[in-house]
Amino acid sequence: MEILYLLIPLGLLVLGVAIWGFLWAVKTGQFDDMEGPAYRILMDDDDIRIPTRNPEKTEKEQDSDK
Repeated sequence: MEILYLLIPLGLLVLGVAIWGFLWAVKTGQFDDMEGPAYRILMDDDDIRIPTRNPEKTEKEQDSDK
């Protein structure tokens, strides 16, 4: 029974930290764009850094292969 004197204030402290963290996240705009990251993965980026399996050869490279 004496453990409740420790657990109740500790539980209230954890609850207070959780509420403070949630309010901080709302205030700093962490929840402003909930759909953007979900659609961003579907968007096709025309990025040069993405390697292609069969890169098109230029005419100069094709002539040197012959």
